[in-house]
Amino acid sequence: MTDADKLENIIANLPEMPGVYIFKDAEGKIIYIGKAKSLKKRVPSYFNRPLNSKTQAMVSKIADIEYRLTPSESQAQLLEATLIKDNQPQYNVDLKDDKSFPLVKISNEDFPVVSICRRRKPAADDSDLYFGPYTNVKALRQAIGLIRRIFGFRSCKNMPQDPCLYYRLKLCPAPCIRKVTPGEYCGIIKNIIMFLTSQYEELIHGLSCKMKKATAQKKFEDAAKIRDQINALSSIGQNHGYPAGFDELEDLKNLLKLDKLPERIEAFDISNISGKEACGSMVSFYKGIPDKNNYRRFRIKTVESINDYKMLAEVVRRRYTRLVEEKLPLPDLVLIDGGRSHLLTANRAVEKIGIQILVISIAKKEENIYTTDRVKPIRLKSDTQALNLIRKIRDEAHRFAIAYHHVLRRKKIIGE
Repeated sequence: MTDADKLENIIANLPEMPGVYIFKDAEGKIIYIGKAKSLKKRVPSYFNRPLNSKTQAMVSKIADIEYRLTPSESQAQLLEATLIKDNQPQYNVDLKDDKSFPLVKISNEDFPVVSICRRRKPAADDSDLYFGPYTNVKALRQAIGLIRRIFGFRSCKNMPQDPCLYYRLKLCPAPCIRKVTPGEYCGIIKNIIMFLTSQYEELIHGLSCKMKKATAQKKFEDAAKIRDQINALSSIGQNHGYPAGFDELEDLKNLLKLDKLPERIEAFDISNISGKEACGSMVSFYKGIPDKNNYRRFRIKTVESINDYKMLAEVVRRRYTRLVEEKLPLPDLVLIDGGRSHLLTANRAVEKIGIQILVISIAKKEENIYTTDRVKPIRLKSDTQALNLIRKIRDEAHRFAIAYHHVLRRKKIIGE
C-alpha cells in the first residue's frame, strides 16, 4: 500500500468528533499538530483545496496521520497546546512561543493558585507550573470555569482571613479557613492537571476508585461529592459525543480478564429473512459509543442457501482480510450475535486469516455470554454494566442489519 492509499484510508475513517490531529513525515517525525471541532471535516481540507506555499510544503511531507479524541473543541485546544509544547513540530509556529498567548499557571504553594497569565517569570525565579499557550482566550476561560465548577480551586493572590464568595458558591474548598488540608488540596490540583492534559479516562477511573473507597469507609458525604464530579465529567462526554461509559468498559475488561480496556469493539449480525436478500452488518463502537463512520455493510456473495453460519464466516473473513491487507488496526474485541456455534464459526474465520482477536458472542434468549476458552456460558445479572454495554452494541448491530436488509428489498422491488 502506498503512502497516498494509506492516507486516503485514514481520512475516510476519521470520526466526526472533536480532537487533535497529528501529521507525521515518512520517518515518523511529528511535523504539525492541530485541533478540530470535527476531525472528519477539518483534516481532509488540507488535501482538497488550494493552499499557500508553506502549507503545501508541509502537506507534501505528510506520510501518516494520528488523532486523539476529546470531549469538546475547547478541550482539543488544551491538548493541542500541550502536545505542541512537548513535541515542537516544525510547522507549528504560533504556539511554540508563549509571548502573545495566554497560559494556565498553577503556583508553587501549599495551596496553589490556578490562574490565567500572559508571561512566565524569569526561569531562574520560576517554580510554578504552566500549561499552554492557548490561541483562544474565550475557550480557555470556559475551560477554567468548567474546572472550577467540577473541582474548585483557590484563585485569590493573597490568602484572606475570611472565605470569599467562591466558597459560598462551592467553587473553592476554602484553604483560607482550613476547610481542606494541604494533602487534600494537592489531590484537587492533580485532578486539574489530568484534566488540562486530557487524561479524562484515567481521571474518571481514579475518581471512581476513590468514591468506592469513601463508600466502604462510610464517608458518604465525601463519596457523594466525588460522585458529582464523575457525573459532571461524564456529562461533558455525553454532550459532546465522547465516551462516558468508562465503568462499562472497565467492567467488561474485568469480566473477560483483559490486559487493557476494549476501546474498539466491532459487532456482527446477519439479516436473512426467508432466505431473501441476505446481508451482514458490522457496527463499530469506540470507547463505549457508536463510531458510525466505521460501520460496514456486506451483501452475501458466496452463500446461496439459508446458512447463517457460512454467511457469518464470509462477512468476518472479508472484514479482517481487508484490514490486514490495508495494514489498518484491528479491534480489541469482536462481538457476535448468537450462541456458542456462532462464536466458534466466527473465531475459526479469524484464525484462518492468521490474526489474533478476542471473539465473544451473546445468545438471544437468555443473553448468556460465550467465550472461546470455556464451554459453559457466562451468566450475568440483568443490571451488570458489562452486559448493558454488550446489549447496546448487539442491538445496534441488529438494527443496522435490518435497516440494510430493508434497503436491499426495496431496491429489488422497485428496481432502484
